[in-house]
Amino acid sequence: MIPFVREFDFEYGRCDRVSPLIRRVVADNPGPFTFVGTGTYIVGHGEVAVIDPGPPDHRHLEALLEAVKGERVSHVLVTHTHADHSPLARPFAEATGAVILAARPPALPSLETVAEEGDDASFRPDVVLDGGERVSGPGWTVEAIATPGHASNHLAFALLEENALFSGDHVMGWSTTVVTPPDGDMDAYLASLDAVADRGFATLWPTHGPPVTEPGPFLTAYKAHRLAREAQIVERLKVGDRAIGEMVPVLYAAVDKRLWPAASLSVLAHLIRLVRLGVAESTGEPGLGSEFRLAR
Repeated sequence: MIPFVREFDFEYGRCDRVSPLIRRVVADNPGPFTFVGTGTYIVGHGEVAVIDPGPPDHRHLEALLEAVKGERVSHVLVTHTHADHSPLARPFAEATGAVILAARPPALPSLETVAEEGDDASFRPDVVLDGGERVSGPGWTVEAIATPGHASNHLAFALLEENALFSGDHVMGWSTTVVTPPDGDMDAYLASLDAVADRGFATLWPTHGPPVTEPGPFLTAYKAHRLAREAQIVERLKVGDRAIGEMVPVLYAAVDKRLWPAASLSVLAHLIRLVRLGVAESTGEPGLGSEFRLAR
């Protein structure tokens, strides 16, 4: 079982100091994929970086500007271009004079009708990151880490002075992460989990929800859950299920039905991986409407 963490103290618009170098302001955009809302992080003192400004919400913009009043914002860092993370980046950067840094926008959009908040198609960073780059200010250093899977352009950001990782949607303490083809990819996601685990971070700060303070066992359970789900999908193929629509009501019987469309995409992501591995085969290119069976 994943040791989920769902309780934490916050108020919308309030700026909370959550570590010596980190402050957080939570946007009022709760939902089945955002938990209580988007948590925007402020790193440093005096000269700061801001991570994931969030959705296009004027109240959240005002709260962020109040939180950094009297300080210089040097960098705006964006984990990925889903619409609950990046739309406020440009208005906030224009108001503060900051430079926006993020990965290149994805070539393939996620399936917006069922996937989270959809993509922020208009987003363009000022500086494109590939992973490995570092930016710094007085007393802080942030390193970009490529973590594709949830989205092809997903980045996480390591705060080296606190051995902490701003994990975006790659790892969340309150829930598993949705992987939505064609932009999302399960093979890439599992590899990115391993890459994060190998770094041995002391704390993970997701964009949604509270921190993960014991990343080692949490990440082990997180990956084990994915592989267990994959094994369950193989079992559904063994008993004769051919369509994703047959599998989801069984595999996600205990999950809110409103999340079944997104669950269907995660099942598809697993099936695409199983086809690549030669475990399964599909009628044509694997998709939501394809039929699947165990490979002969």
